[in-house]
Amino acid sequence: MALQSIRVSGAFKTSRRSCRAARLVTFATAAKAPTLPYRVGHGFDLHRLAEGYKLIIGGIDIPHTKGCEAHSDGDVLLHTVTDAILGALCLPDIGQLFPDTDPKWKGARSDIFLKEAVRLMDEKGYVLGNLDCTIIAQKPKLSPHKENIRNNLSAMLHADPSVVNIKAKTHEKVDSIGEERSIGCHAVVMLIRKDLA
Repeated sequence: MALQSIRVSGAFKTSRRSCRAARLVTFATAAKAPTLPYRVGHGFDLHRLAEGYKLIIGGIDIPHTKGCEAHSDGDVLLHTVTDAILGALCLPDIGQLFPDTDPKWKGARSDIFLKEAVRLMDEKGYVLGNLDCTIIAQKPKLSPHKENIRNNLSAMLHADPSVVNIKAKTHEKVDSIGEERSIGCHAVVMLIRKDLA
């Protein structure tokens, strides 16, 4: 469809009706998600730490005096990775798919959420390219648990551990994380179209 133009002061100005039509065409095109060769997603989560809860990271019970206060089991790593995959697919986030207002998810294991994200990834024709995660906690020290966490997470993702990276950082005693009142996590994921993997 050609755009109608009007010459104004030596320049061309597109008519309002044509602009509206162009926007509608753009919107219609954008509504059809392209099958991109690669997709990148970022996830972030933070949970308050409190006594009387288990500390579960990547599906692994971590010995500690505090755990994540959350509606589900509070697995900060699995929540973050789930959101990263959903973000890469341009889908609603974990809070929309599994709202904490729904009693169905009270105390639920977080691998349920991750398995659904992996199912959607497969359904849309993608596999995991690689995943890079950073867990931020002042305590406990996570270095002794990193390999177990990595292997367990890789199994949930149906991925080789060589494409899954787990880093652990402190927060230098700054903010709620540094004061041991919370734990945070970031993750970046790259998905690859199945026919290219």
